[in-house]
Amino acid sequence: MADVFEVLSADHEDVKGMLKVLEDSPGHAEASDAVQAARQDVVEYLIIDESRHEAAEEQYFWPTVRDRLEDGAKLADEAISQESEAKEVLAKLDKLTSRDEEFDKLLTQFIPAARHHIEFEEMRVWPSLRQVLSAQEAQELGEKIQKAEDKGPTRPHPHTPPSPGVLKAAGPAVAVIDKLRDAMSGRGRTD
Repeated sequence: MADVFEVLSADHEDVKGMLKVLEDSPGHAEASDAVQAARQDVVEYLIIDESRHEAAEEQYFWPTVRDRLEDGAKLADEAISQESEAKEVLAKLDKLTSRDEEFDKLLTQFIPAARHHIEFEEMRVWPSLRQVLSAQEAQELGEKIQKAEDKGPTRPHPHTPPSPGVLKAAGPAVAVIDKLRDAMSGRGRTD
């Protein structure tokens, strides 16, 4: 199994790929129906992936950063603040279609913020954390995050406190509700 940095790096690469596709595609006013549908699909997957990723980080990654790094509380607080803002934007995007003018405005806001957050984690947090985690600890943390992502919510829940205890207790129930809603609506299917 992959260590924490491999798991999170793979997540980040997926997100960067989706951001690039969205950034390079024409906006709602210029796009054909096929492009509009594809943009909608990419945003749907972005929301699903980010929801799982952020919930898992808040349960396991940021508590580890707080516990193991001297400036961990400051770093975790800054990152969670960024993630909370992203959840707000994703929750709004989740209610729109790619034909809505607001859709493009929110993407214009989200894309640079997401890139900044990824850079913050990779450049400001990871180097210090790599120095204090043993290979075994990094492996165990990666496994916890991967399992949490697999069982995590598929929609942003910006009003859920980013508390590891709350997320571990309420997360599975919220994820079941999200997945039932996804099954009923067909959200996230690739047929």
